[in-house]
Amino acid sequence: MKKLQSTNQENRQKIIASCPISYTLSLIEGRWKPMILHQLFSGVSRYSELKKVITIITERMLTAELKELELRGLIHRTAYEEVQLKVEYKLTDRGESLRTVFNQLWQWGKADRTALLTEKVAEAN
Repeated sequence: MKKLQSTNQENRQKIIASCPISYTLSLIEGRWKPMILHQLFSGVSRYSELKKVITIITERMLTAELKELELRGLIHRTAYEEVQLKVEYKLTDRGESLRTVFNQLWQWGKADRTALLTEKVAEAN
């Protein structure tokens, strides 16, 4: 658990307030949020569908990450009262506006990873 009243937290808030890139990254930071958002770019998903696609995430962590993304206004949760509760998640307009950013990050990461692997193969030979 992070201390809310620490110099580190104060500095973090100052950085987020002064740097738009840091602000954006603070909204999507973490191990799982990018994967969840990436999946939701494909459309509405139920909890079980997200869990099936992101197999290595625990149920507790998936629930926590979904709640954080909802609190940050990036996704919307809809619960349907049926015999068995049905919950769906979809991107909000704000979340959808990250699509271009994610596409650019995807392309950059793919190209950079390929370049690094190519360099390592060349160094090994």
